[in-house]
Parts: sequence; C-alpha cells; structure tokens
Amino acid sequence: MRKIKYKKGRKLQPYSLEYTGRHKDTQSEMQLFVYDDLEITEYENFNILALNTCIDYTKNNWLNIHGLNNIELIKTIGEYFGVDGFMLADILNTTKRTKLQEQQEILFFNIKSLLPSEDSDNISVEQISFIIKDGVLISFQEKRSDFFTHIRERIRQHAGIVRTKKVDYLLYLLLDAVMENFYITLEDEENKVEELINITKGDTNPIILEKIEKHRDNFNFLKRSIIPLRDSLYDIKSIKDDDTFNGIEKVNFSFFSRLHQKSLELLEQIESDMSSLESASNFYFSAQSHKMNEIMKTLTIISAIFIPLTFIVGVYGMNFENIPELKYQYGYYSVMIGMFLLVIALIIYFKKRRWF
Repeated sequence: MRKIKYKKGRKLQPYSLEYTGRHKDTQSEMQLFVYDDLEITEYENFNILALNTCIDYTKNNWLNIHGLNNIELIKTIGEYFGVDGFMLADILNTTKRTKLQEQQEILFFNIKSLLPSEDSDNISVEQISFIIKDGVLISFQEKRSDFFTHIRERIRQHAGIVRTKKVDYLLYLLLDAVMENFYITLEDEENKVEELINITKGDTNPIILEKIEKHRDNFNFLKRSIIPLRDSLYDIKSIKDDDTFNGIEKVNFSFFSRLHQKSLELLEQIESDMSSLESASNFYFSAQSHKMNEIMKTLTIISAIFIPLTFIVGVYGMNFENIPELKYQYGYYSVMIGMFLLVIALIIYFKKRRWF
C-alpha cells in the first residue's frame, strides 16, 4: 500500500527556480486589490507591467497569483519587491514543509492546504505562499480555487474590519481560510472512519483492514502537515518583540494566537481520531478471531460426535470370525439405530452444556 507523503521532487539548488508541483498546465493569472477604509480598486487579469502605476503604498495592496508555471513572472515580482531568491525557490518548490521566515523587512509564510479528494480516500495537497512587505501582501496559489472567495467579498462589501486593518490582518484571514480546509478534511476522514467502525461489526473482509491502514496514513499525513504550521504560528510570537520589523501590528498578534490555538485543537482531535481508528483495528482483529473460534468450535463438535461412531465402525470392521453380532439377523440395523441414538444423545448433552 502506497504511503501518503509530500510529493517528491528532484533535488534543486537553493536558488534554482523551478516549479515542482502537479498543476503544470495551469496558466498564471493575477488579481490586485488596492483598498483602504474609504475606497477600493480591483484589477482583474492584472498585468505585471502595471505594478508601478497600480500599487499604492498609502493603502493596502493584495496581489493574488494563480498558477506558478510562469517562472519569469515570479522572478519579475521577486525583483520588484526585493524578495530573496531562497524565498522564491521555496514558493516554487512544493516539497518544502510549512515555514515562517522574516528577512529584510519581508515576512514569508508558506502553508499546505489540504482537502479530501472526490471519489477517493486520498488527500489533495496545494501549497500556498504569502509575502508581506511595505503594505503589500502577495499570495501565490498553485491553481485557481475558492478558498478566499468570501474574503474578497468582505473586502468588496466593506464587511467586518478588514478594510480598516493593514495587510497583516488580511494575512490572518487568509491563513484562517486555509486552516478551515484542515477541518473539512478532518471531518471527512472522521465520517469515513465511523463508517469503517460500523462495517467491522459485521464484516471481516481483509479489504477493511487495508482501508483502516489507509486512513491511518491520512491522519499521520494531516499531523505531519499541522505540526510545522503550529510551530510557525508559535514563532510569530517572537516577532512581537522585534522592534525592527513592523509587518505585523502588535494589536493583531492575538489573531495569530487564535490560529495557533486552532492548530493545537486540530492535533488533539487527530490524536483522538487515531485512537478511534486503533479501536476499529482492534475490533476487526477481535471479530476475525471470534469468527475463527466459532469455526473451530463447530469443527470440534462435529469431530466429537463422529469419534464414538468411528470407534464403533472400527470395532465391527475388525476381521475376526468370532464377533458375536456378525451373524445376528438384525445386527446391522441394531448398530445403525444405536449409532443414531448416540448422536442424538451427544447433541442433547452439548446443548445442555451450551457448547453451541
């Protein structure tokens, strides 16, 4: 059975820019939001050549990129905002684990978004990266998705406080939206495990054990994905006391603490679900063992019934001339009746003893 793990890519040099993900046919597209408390400007199908004229550093800027195939586009964005080559390489290399990095007035956050695959027990993985610098938040997605649709609507409709906050609060909302996918994936796994537990109560088909192991791998994969996220969110606390970096306002650190708490809750729930899965595995083996015991008991009872019959047949099968019953006219019928009555007596005895 294939072990679930991050998709392996070829080993790349630190500054080597090459997209290693699966969505190689996705065309790169960009969308730009420029907003503050009073107004908003939205640019669909944004062109990289318009960066100089459209970015407004007196307002909040959210540049969202779908598709990472256009390496030149990524390099141009990196050069314009002064993003280090290591960060650009981490954006394109989807085999990297979740990480937080602060360097030269830039905050870089990399996260894995997980969702259950349709018509399959597999988990779909997408890497999403964020960069904050000088009031600009850049998000990099491997493909177009609806993770952030509700956030775009909140910005457009001026719902909540997102328009009154800086882009660090927007980063919190985006991370929170990605973490909601963990809950969706975990709930889907829990439903499938509950179905497995119900099936194991009446079926000992070996394929059930394969499914149990498959979901155990899924839970371990979820755990491996959340642990570095938990650590990265915890590391944000160290930025709080850093007076040289103002990418995150101190009043907004409490929001990231909530995300850290969510990651802890997810890990606790995964541990609980893995215990349930372990119970399902134990129940499967217990049911299988019970079924085997029932089979052995039935075979033992049948053997116990036929042992005395075999003894009688063996006695009268001996080739001695002076066996008295051999010349008796009704000897055969008498022995058959005696054997039948013996069987009935043994069955009644076993029933009274509750052996079956």
